[in-house]
Amino acid sequence: MLKRLSRAEGQVRGIARMVDNDKYCIDILTQVSAATSALETVALSLLADHLSHCVAEAAAEGGPVAEEKIREANEAIARLVRS
Repeated sequence: MLKRLSRAEGQVRGIARMVDNDKYCIDILTQVSAATSALETVALSLLADHLSHCVAEAAAEGGPVAEEKIREANEAIARLVRS
């Protein structure tokens, strides 16, 4: 996870340099798309981890904690879909 985040961070720094150096807009947009994809991959990995651990454990326990974890997961998924 940290390796992917570091890679995305490097991509964003590279994009800033491209803007500063007045590079071709389409080339910058290509890099923005790559950085966005890298962050989406991190987000999906975090979501999968959350579902398989936090939500699964809460669901096994049941009750209001389970309902809260499921609500949180639904909201996180909705945010990812909107972005």
